[in-house]
Amino acid sequence: MPELAPQRQAVLLLAHGTPESLDQIPEYLRNITGGRPMPESVVKEISHRYSLIGSSPLTELTLEQGRLLSQVLDLPVYIGMRNWKPYIADVVRQMRGDGITSAVVICLAPQNSRTSVGLYRRAAFAEAAGAIEMDFIEGWADHPFLAQAFAERLQPVWQSLSERIGSMAPVLFTAHSVPCRTIQASEGPADPYPVEAKRTAANVASLLAPLGLTPADCFFAFQSQGMSGAAWIGPTVEDTLTALRQEGHSAVVIQPVGFLCDHVEILYDIDIGFRNFAAGIGLEVVRPVSLNDSALLTAALEDLARKGFARLATKAASLPTPVAAL
Repeated sequence: MPELAPQRQAVLLLAHGTPESLDQIPEYLRNITGGRPMPESVVKEISHRYSLIGSSPLTELTLEQGRLLSQVLDLPVYIGMRNWKPYIADVVRQMRGDGITSAVVICLAPQNSRTSVGLYRRAAFAEAAGAIEMDFIEGWADHPFLAQAFAERLQPVWQSLSERIGSMAPVLFTAHSVPCRTIQASEGPADPYPVEAKRTAANVASLLAPLGLTPADCFFAFQSQGMSGAAWIGPTVEDTLTALRQEGHSAVVIQPVGFLCDHVEILYDIDIGFRNFAAGIGLEVVRPVSLNDSALLTAALEDLARKGFARLATKAASLPTPVAAL
């Protein structure tokens, strides 16, 4: 670890956030939409989904991911949420109060969407106000440990299903959909998110190729499209499941590659919504365990943090020495 006064270094992990109870969902949704009201029917539907899974464990699991990372780095790791408590601004304020002067900031969304990651970045830097030197990691979709972590979870489930059905089971990789307007740049390069999501999936699939998984067995869809009525990127999981059934498949493994722990998009959208939809068309859906406390995920975050601290050290070394220090 580069020596930058270690007691003043820290890592800040950023995540989406989730409400702790059903009565907090309306406020939570207003945070997501920037204050715009959601139709009452949407609020009720989302509340119903949360009620079916009891509660989302996202915050608890993210805190555990931070604890594991802190353990291997021997540095404080803070957790900030974009849409719920602990809010990013509050956590960065706490970091300043704790005397943190440099931090590596990692979004727990490996694929970079300029719109969403941009919101994380603005929130962190606005509250830091120059008091904390930040190395902000825009995206890490291609990190080898990330692919290995997903492959480690996927392999036994895919092999077991393939053996049971007597043929190579198809694998449907998924990532969260985003509104079309967020990736359609009026000027400049297109948003990298769809490309990076598919690249993560390809990296995972390549690790299972020696076991017989071929490109013809792999599919990709975007899940959890919003209910706002605007256009969201696809193809949808439902359309892809229908196409797989029409091709004669009886079972499929769904492997999300954009989520690092269990939350409503896993526990409801996949485990309840997609499974029920698939059952209705005669298709079985299985999925691997989410990364959650994966040692390989911790290794990926550790590597990102160490490289970030190295960049901070290089930057600090290149600054002119204050006259008072000469």
